[in-house]
Amino acid sequence: MAKKELRRRAKELAKEHGYLQYMIERYLTLWGEEDTLNFIEACEQPIRTAIRINTLKSSAGIVLGRLQKKGVTLEEIPWLSDCFYADFNHSSPGALLEHMLGFYYVQGVPSMTAVSVLDPKPGDIVLDLAAAPGGKTTHIAQMMQNTGMVIAVEQDRLRMNSLQSNIVRCGATNTLVLRGDAKKLDNVPFEPDKILLDAPCSGEGLIPLDPTRKTSKTMADIRFCATREDEMLEAVVNVLADGGTMVYSTCSIAPEENEYIVDDILKRHPEMKIVEISTEFGSPGYSEPYGIRLHESLKLARRFLPHLHGTEGFFICKMMKTEVNTT
Repeated sequence: MAKKELRRRAKELAKEHGYLQYMIERYLTLWGEEDTLNFIEACEQPIRTAIRINTLKSSAGIVLGRLQKKGVTLEEIPWLSDCFYADFNHSSPGALLEHMLGFYYVQGVPSMTAVSVLDPKPGDIVLDLAAAPGGKTTHIAQMMQNTGMVIAVEQDRLRMNSLQSNIVRCGATNTLVLRGDAKKLDNVPFEPDKILLDAPCSGEGLIPLDPTRKTSKTMADIRFCATREDEMLEAVVNVLADGGTMVYSTCSIAPEENEYIVDDILKRHPEMKIVEISTEFGSPGYSEPYGIRLHESLKLARRFLPHLHGTEGFFICKMMKTEVNTT
C-alpha cells in the first residue's frame, strides 16, 4: 500500500473505530489491512479470565474441587502448570473465600507465561523488577517452592502496598520487598541467577481491557517509555550473573518498546544471547518491523496478540548472559 493510500485508509479506520491515526498507520504497516481489521475487532471482545492455583497454600486438586463446587468452570491452559481459564458465572473472581485465602491468583495468561519462561528453580536468587502488584513475584516464589530468595523491587510507594499485601496473602515467605529504581542497580550486593523485567510501558497491548488506550498515548509517550525501558534493561544486563538468564517483557505491542530495545542491547552487549523458548505459544518476534532489519534471533522472542491468541497484547524475550572470549 502506497504511503498516501495508507494514511488515507488509516484516517478512515481511526475515525470509524476511535483510535489515534498514527496507531492505525503503524498497524497497517506491520500487519496489512486484514490483520489490522481483525485486531480492531478482537480488541472489542472481552479477554477470558485466567487464574493460577497457588500451590504454596493448597494443592491444585483441592482448590479446583472447591471452585467447581461453587460453579466455577475451569479449562487448563496447555503450556502452563496449575493455570486455568476460569468462568466464574457472573461472580467476581476476587469475591470468593478461596481468593481471600490466597488459594488462587487472578492473572493474565501472558503474565503467567513470562514467569514460566523464566523458569525459576528452587534455591535460585531471582530479581523481580517493577514487581507490583505481585502476581509474577508470588508465581516465582511458588515455582521456587519458597526456597532460595526472590527480591521484589518496586519504585512506586503506593503500589508497594498491593505488592506486600499479595505476598502475604499468597504465603510467599522467601521474598524480600525493596523500594528502588530498576534503572539503578549498581549497588545490588548479589548477582541474581535470574531476573524478570516486566517493564513499565505504554500499555498499548491492553486495549481489550482498557479502551481508553486507543487515544491516551502519543508517539512521544512510546518514545519516552522506550528510553526508560532501554535504561532498565541496561541495568539488568550489568547486574545479571554470568551464565544467568533473564526475561524481558512488556504489555506493549510496539516494536519500539520491544524488538528495538532488545536489538540495541545485543549490539552493546555481545555477551547477551536470545534463548529459544521451547514451549509453543504466541507467535514469533519481529526481525524486520517496518522494513528495518534487526537481529535475526529476535524471531525467538514471542508475542501475544488479541486477534491471534485471544489475550491482551504482550511481548516476551528470554536472554542468557554468556562469557565473552576476549582472546
